[in-house]
Amino acid sequence: MELSRRNILVGGGVGAGLVVAWGLWPRAYAPNLATEPGQQAFGVWLKIGRDGIVTVAVPQAEHGQGIATTLAQVVADELGADWRTVAVETAPISPLYANPVAVDSLFEGAFGPLPAAVRDEWLRRDMVMLTAGSSSLRMFEEPARAAAATARALMAQAAARRWGVDWTLCEARDGFIVVGDRRLRFAELAEAAAGETVPQPLPLGSGGAGKLAGKDVPRLDSPAKVDGSANFTADIRLPDMVHVGLRHAPLGHMRGLRIDRNAAMKVTGVVDVIEGEDWVAVAAASWWIAQKGLDALHARAITDGPRPTSAGIAQALERALSEEGRLVTSRGDVAGALEGGGLVSASYRVGVGVHAAIEPRAAVAAWRDDGLELWVPTQAPVRARAVAAQAAGIAADRVVVHPMPIGGGFGIGLETEAVAQAATIAARLKRPVNLQWSRADDLRRDAFRAPALARMTARLDKGRITGWRSRIATPSTGAGLAERLMPGGLTRFVMAGQRHGDAYAMGGAVPAYALPVLAVHHHPADLPLPTGHVRGGAHVANCFFTESFIDELAARSVADRLNWRLGLLRDTPRLAQCLSTAASLGGWEGGGAGSGQGLAAHRFRDSHIAVMAEAHRDAAGRPVVDRLVAAVDCGRIVHPDIVRQQIEGGLIFGLANLLGAATGFARGQAQADRLAALNLPRLADMPDITVELIASDEAPGGVSELAVPPVAPAIANALATLGGASRIRSLPMEFPA
Repeated sequence: MELSRRNILVGGGVGAGLVVAWGLWPRAYAPNLATEPGQQAFGVWLKIGRDGIVTVAVPQAEHGQGIATTLAQVVADELGADWRTVAVETAPISPLYANPVAVDSLFEGAFGPLPAAVRDEWLRRDMVMLTAGSSSLRMFEEPARAAAATARALMAQAAARRWGVDWTLCEARDGFIVVGDRRLRFAELAEAAAGETVPQPLPLGSGGAGKLAGKDVPRLDSPAKVDGSANFTADIRLPDMVHVGLRHAPLGHMRGLRIDRNAAMKVTGVVDVIEGEDWVAVAAASWWIAQKGLDALHARAITDGPRPTSAGIAQALERALSEEGRLVTSRGDVAGALEGGGLVSASYRVGVGVHAAIEPRAAVAAWRDDGLELWVPTQAPVRARAVAAQAAGIAADRVVVHPMPIGGGFGIGLETEAVAQAATIAARLKRPVNLQWSRADDLRRDAFRAPALARMTARLDKGRITGWRSRIATPSTGAGLAERLMPGGLTRFVMAGQRHGDAYAMGGAVPAYALPVLAVHHHPADLPLPTGHVRGGAHVANCFFTESFIDELAARSVADRLNWRLGLLRDTPRLAQCLSTAASLGGWEGGGAGSGQGLAAHRFRDSHIAVMAEAHRDAAGRPVVDRLVAAVDCGRIVHPDIVRQQIEGGLIFGLANLLGAATGFARGQAQADRLAALNLPRLADMPDITVELIASDEAPGGVSELAVPPVAPAIANALATLGGASRIRSLPMEFPA
């Protein structure tokens, strides 16, 4: 079916036949930013109070990436505000904060077949508010800056009217409108400014604004996190609240659950026992008492059907790879290019990854007046509201969601199981509940990073790659993730139409290198395993495959790895500059035998990065990473230190992917049930880290996940030069016996 403005399915299943004319779709949405007495709202992005405080509405979840500070900095910069008077608050649920860039980025353009106008209006209509895909600044900088420019112009007009001067002569400086030696505070002008007319075109970047752009202003969220006053979901306390702990059944279809309810109810402080579809919960006076009640239950799940095991997952990937795959992309005659001598083949494997965020999953729900009030660490507040409403059996407009700061997260805030559980329990008990998953359940019932198996083949002719083929077996994670985040006929239609493989699962699989003949295939693997988005997504696996194989081909060509790569990046100058910069800063010596130096490069969400690693092996043969040097071109930078923080954090996250951060399975249970079982890097394992930010006038690109994918292959490539051990071809790496 052709998807166009005149022909689009809205709501219901694809076969439901509910067709709504494009012209009947809503076009205008009223702002709903709440104000208090003495505050004046300017659109949906900022408010100015009589006390001089500029409050910026932030529609994105803050989980350490610094968007609350960066977006406020954009507004303050364009407004000409004094940074000391800037505050932030969570934006309300509204179609005006829908995020098409997040959908495009997270799902790797899978919704591209939709005309942009149709896609954007659909996402607004359904209020698809997402914090995902490193999209926050890319999506919201422009409208936030325009709102600030509007407010500045209106205040300048109000001031000019008082002074009897041309408003275009007025400037904004540190919270004042100024002309000559006269000045008025924003607080004195905000109310009068609301009655002025918005000028066209907007005076973006003029009138004295622009002093905060590119500066390392103090983060707004840091003081509260340092002194402990920041509230997370676990900190919520409400009158008559009970604390809830729960246990999940092993993965697989559950036929029944055996519990000793009476034994649990005898534990002092236990209020009730609640059974869900594949979980059992205990509500009690404290979380620790709830855990004692859960122990007393002696819960046993009766399951049937396939249950994940490490061996079963490996077999399923091998089986998928042996079957016909879906061609993701191709150039030239691949079959012909791979005929003859000079063939090089290699297989790589990536295990099941975990989020392992500092904050296990949690939700607070309060039943009030036949409605629900929720406090949730969510990256998808509208979806959380819908899930809670369905679980409680009420309409969505009876649910109020308070998005909370997220303690790390790494993508787990896109999932809503804890929301559904808290809503179910609150609706049953008719009182507030504070639901906290245990660390064990958080690891065992994760929305895991999908495992993957790759077979790479290339042909070398006199040191040149004349043909390339990637075959990658991995689950179709994108389809399931899209259905959970944006259920509906249109989503199912688009995702089902991915004849060229799951776009999310193949993120980063097409090499950035100028290869004349190539083919990339996706072999969908059916696994009894819930998969979702973990920081870096499928790029972690696909970058590992590509950058490791490129390095092996360079070694076969007896070429300097740097020069060889640069020769293949003639069509990607920004990535080439990152590569040459990282090598120069790191003191690249050619990557020859015994050097312990390795390179990897990757482009991701309109940003580019290269990593040079130096490593050696200790006396026991275990790897030691001495140094990581990263060069980054992420376009124009608003807050350099936040970018640096995200790159440094991504490098460490990538190091964790090499060393551990994964789990095996036995009898339907993830074997890692505590952080100590994940072999995460500790302070003693930290290498020296250098991050170089390359100045650029390009539009801002994504940053928060950018550094994760290239770290593991850079280190693996460095270790491969040392000899004495086989090349690392799996994540996490297999240590020598």
